[in-house]
Amino acid sequence: MAKIRYSIVAPCYNEEGNIRELHRRIGEVMDQTGETWELVLINDGSRDRTPELMRELHELDPRVHYLDFARNFGHQIAVTAGMDYAQGEAIILIDSDLQDPPELILEMIEKWKEGYKVVYAIRSERKGETWFKLFTAKLFYRLIYRITDVDIPLDTGDFRLMDRQVVDTMKRMRERHRFIRGMTSWVGFKQTGVYYVRQERFAGETSYPLRKMLKFASDAITGFSYFPLQLATYMGFIVAALSGVGMVGVILARLIGQQAFFGQATTLVMVLFLGGIQLICLGIIGEYLGRIYDEVKDRPLYVVNQAVGFEKIPEIPEFAGRAEPKVGHLS
Repeated sequence: MAKIRYSIVAPCYNEEGNIRELHRRIGEVMDQTGETWELVLINDGSRDRTPELMRELHELDPRVHYLDFARNFGHQIAVTAGMDYAQGEAIILIDSDLQDPPELILEMIEKWKEGYKVVYAIRSERKGETWFKLFTAKLFYRLIYRITDVDIPLDTGDFRLMDRQVVDTMKRMRERHRFIRGMTSWVGFKQTGVYYVRQERFAGETSYPLRKMLKFASDAITGFSYFPLQLATYMGFIVAALSGVGMVGVILARLIGQQAFFGQATTLVMVLFLGGIQLICLGIIGEYLGRIYDEVKDRPLYVVNQAVGFEKIPEIPEFAGRAEPKVGHLS
């Protein structure tokens, strides 16, 4: 089999309305390169006809390879699995809802050939999204930029091209709570960005409701910043300082005969306030402890029910030294 030049990795969750169009547009774009390519689709526990359509596309086009997860593991894990199995010299991550235009891949490839190891797509405009989504997205990107030591580019998603050297480095990073765009920045190498207008979904509804967005933000912040823990410390000092000022104020009031601070109401309010601060701090510490607990269990990141079109099991630490790899049959 000829060596694959490009791997396009697309996670899928209930994307039956998009997957055929995704294949068509990627095929039109990649055929212009005149080089070998593969499309790696990952079925992340879809409940519609997505797995059937993947099978049909593979039968029609042998360049389409797909993974079928045993259950839903989440978008970032699906992206990770695609990177694990991708065989190309350059790997392009793209969402299957066609909000990220495949036509931009050609510009990314040009930048890669100029010597850049990572080419990320920067959203200059986002069409078809609510003001709330736009506001929270902008707030999140600027918050994560401020509180982390890693230089994560603003307004970028997972849509990017990565050199094989970058992907092989990232394959050694097996943390459970993943933030791919942060991990890509963390590994370094020569990086650049290209601008584009993000479109509306081609079909279907978003699989990222508010609950998932909050979890994603939490994983990003706790995975690349100690700021929440530092915030708990700052709150402790602030409360201690306020308590000191309040104590002096109460003593002075008593000395001058002021009766405003007698009674249980003030005591009750202060106890509730301090209790709230303590619970917030415990919650922050608990978030980090929960992530440590997930890591030490050492479970595989994902379980593959079926892997079709791949020549061999990927060489990743998760599979090394185990009697039974976490994959189904290969064909």
